[in-house]
Amino acid sequence: MRVRLKIVRHLPARSSSCRFLSINTGKCNQRTDAHSKHQEKTTNDDLLRFYRNKGYLEAHLDPLRLSTSVIENETEESVSSPFASLSSDTVSSAVIEVYTQNSSLEAGHLENSFERNWLFNEFEKLKLTTLNSETKSRIAEVIMNGEEFDRFTAAKFPTVKRYGGEGAESMLAFCDSLFANASEHESNAIVVGIAHRGRNNLLTTLLNCPPALLFRKMKGLSGVPENSMHVMDDDVLSHIRTSVDFENGVSVTLLPNPSHLEAVNPVVQGKVWSKQNMRVNSKNKDKNDFPGSLSVLIHGDGAFAGQGVVAECFNMAYVPGYDVGGSVHLITNNQVAFTMQRGFSHRHASDLAKMINCPIVHVNGDSPEEAYKAAILCLKYRALFGKDIVCNLVCYRKWGHNEMDDATITQPLMYEVINSKKSPPNIYFDKISAELPAEYIMQLTERCKDFKNYLNEQYKSVDKFQPVLESFQNKWQSCNFAPDQLSTWDTGFELQTLKYIGIKSVSVPEHFNTHSKLVKTLSTRINMMNQEDGIDWATAEALAFGSLMIQGHDVRLSGEDVGRGTFSHRHCQLVDQSTNEIIEPLNEIRKEAPDSGILHVANSILSEEAVLGFDYGVSIDSPKTLVVWEAQFGDFFNGAQIIIDAFIASGESKWGMQSGIVLLLPHGLDGMGPEHSSCRLERFLQLTDSSETSIDSDRVNMFIVNPTTPAQYFHLLRRQQARNFRKPLIVASPKKLIRLPEAKSNLSELASGTHFKPVLDDGNLKVEASSVTKVIFVCGKLFYSLEAERETKKLKNVAIVRIEQLVPFPTSELQSIISKYSNCEQFVWCQEEHRNSGAWTFVEPRFRNLVGVNLDYIGRSERAVPATAIGTRHKTEEAEILQTAFAK
Repeated sequence: MRVRLKIVRHLPARSSSCRFLSINTGKCNQRTDAHSKHQEKTTNDDLLRFYRNKGYLEAHLDPLRLSTSVIENETEESVSSPFASLSSDTVSSAVIEVYTQNSSLEAGHLENSFERNWLFNEFEKLKLTTLNSETKSRIAEVIMNGEEFDRFTAAKFPTVKRYGGEGAESMLAFCDSLFANASEHESNAIVVGIAHRGRNNLLTTLLNCPPALLFRKMKGLSGVPENSMHVMDDDVLSHIRTSVDFENGVSVTLLPNPSHLEAVNPVVQGKVWSKQNMRVNSKNKDKNDFPGSLSVLIHGDGAFAGQGVVAECFNMAYVPGYDVGGSVHLITNNQVAFTMQRGFSHRHASDLAKMINCPIVHVNGDSPEEAYKAAILCLKYRALFGKDIVCNLVCYRKWGHNEMDDATITQPLMYEVINSKKSPPNIYFDKISAELPAEYIMQLTERCKDFKNYLNEQYKSVDKFQPVLESFQNKWQSCNFAPDQLSTWDTGFELQTLKYIGIKSVSVPEHFNTHSKLVKTLSTRINMMNQEDGIDWATAEALAFGSLMIQGHDVRLSGEDVGRGTFSHRHCQLVDQSTNEIIEPLNEIRKEAPDSGILHVANSILSEEAVLGFDYGVSIDSPKTLVVWEAQFGDFFNGAQIIIDAFIASGESKWGMQSGIVLLLPHGLDGMGPEHSSCRLERFLQLTDSSETSIDSDRVNMFIVNPTTPAQYFHLLRRQQARNFRKPLIVASPKKLIRLPEAKSNLSELASGTHFKPVLDDGNLKVEASSVTKVIFVCGKLFYSLEAERETKKLKNVAIVRIEQLVPFPTSELQSIISKYSNCEQFVWCQEEHRNSGAWTFVEPRFRNLVGVNLDYIGRSERAVPATAIGTRHKTEEAEILQTAFAK
């Protein structure tokens, strides 16, 4: 049974400040006998101490008086202590022994007394517990094998950077304890994130990864199958992933990581959240999908304290839509961040975790038994309270930043000590040799010899070893690599069902008190469905979501205020104005169609990197889930550039991991200044592997689009799930077009048999195509301004062609359209962005090399900013673009 100790919000009692006042003024009941006076003094001292420490929790701080935090269960009876049976004269020495030796517990900062007392009690019981001989032998075997792997690879590959685990071998004891005991504490599926240090030791000693695979990488060979090398670039040794099923029913997945430390953390948590929350068809239920999934994050000390994404992850730990029921954290605290000795400003690297009242177990790295016990405490705490917990393993690094680095250059005194001491495995072996029967030691020695022989055998088999790609197994069996040609998918849907979805998306319970401003908005959507016309952006999105849900797909929509929408247009969540009750009307479909998917709306914290990393983690867990992350404004993705570069743009190429995540990036120059204008389309175009010389292939790392109609957007979302492969979709999504009357669609454009069109030819020409002398190619909302200007000028010889999809580049469609304009004298690319921004530098060489057309450029000149902050200049520039576009 899990107990989450919640914060209770209510108006504070007036008596608290009075009690505090009585303490300071000494206005207390007087007693006559000395004993009573002593008791009174003790009580007053305790009360004074309590309010000095906790008074802020009841302080009247909120000027609105909406809420003040008081800890629930604060007055619960304390948990009993294992020291209770000891005599008073021995308690002191026992407590000192438990808390001041080779491990300790830091939990005094926790606000809830029941939680604190439970932790202290459990810690004390574990400290007083003696591990049995089998467990001690197992601990020794694990850490000695980890040391042997480092010795072996150092001898065979002396010039390879391995980022070994020397000095931190007790990390393996901690992990072994987690994997062995997880099933006893509600966890049967573990997803692990770890950076470089000790990663290969973990892979080979505990996760059954064939050492031959690592040896191949150390030799400079590929780690992916030969038949995948034409679509994959592979990754370096320290980023390899694996998964394993243990005999105790626990499955462990180690996710690949980039060299950006800690960036994998939210990805792990997102994958775990997906396992815990996403609906799975009962007939095809994957054994790894259940609430017992556990997030395990292994950090370096400097990275834990120094990388902002760690704080972002802690900040969203208990936020609805991002809560994974607590993560277990292990800090391999090498006491040196890169090459500096002081990598943070607080006492411990783990202090950052206190921001969410997270308990911290500190362990001496030379004490693997204490690391093993710490893991058990972490599992118990997480299972009961559903909250994060940290183990700070204070150890060291035998070598420098890597095996080629001489650490004595910057840390001479530290490494003088390191080089003169025994390793943790040697220290522990000496300890248990004096404790265990001789036969245990002999058996242990034999098992360690067997492991060394195993490494030799694996080394000899490197050239014959065939890597296996795990990408398309289990839930991903229906997917494959994208084909080497462009494909068209029927993404339309049956009209009557779309009408049903549209009406359901704005239906509210009878007594629901809808905001007055939304009543018209909701009724307008019903009118759209009845008239089958005037479909706007938000409605098209709701129809796409609802139709996918009816087909059994889950949908996750994430981002800052996405329930309402940045531009107050979406309203897929509605709030009762009397009760604050939140409803999601689309989920009502499940009452009539129980096999339908679920819409998860996650209004995120004010974060980009952690949130987008989290959503990427959700997207790689199941191909049946459409994951959409919306930036408040397009350029806000800057805060998540690491996730985009290291995961979204390159994850499939490096690791064979597909993701169908959708990024909605509101884009358009509307006079709002340098920020809030551009989603930096040029950056995404530079990240793509779309070629300037080859044509018509879906085999790109991501799709990049700038749709101009709600129907096009509808088909894009449905196409993400219709295909037998998954690719990230980058959408330069609209701001102005959300409510522009001209940018609406007919319901028939969403009907069965329809699909997304990468290029939209001019549908408003009033002459034959052969009479056209100028063709303007445009991408995005500028089309509507150009069309209005052409109508004003009453020009009939100019065609306007919209490129809706930039990647993959629609070469064949463009060639077909251009062939119609046989007498065209000038082809123009027109964009509202500056010349060094937008799509110009991407489309120009492709028009020239692939389409066979030279383009003239019309748009703003180069600038250091995406848009001017001077309103009059913006209007002047826009007028000049329109004037130039139609000049003879």
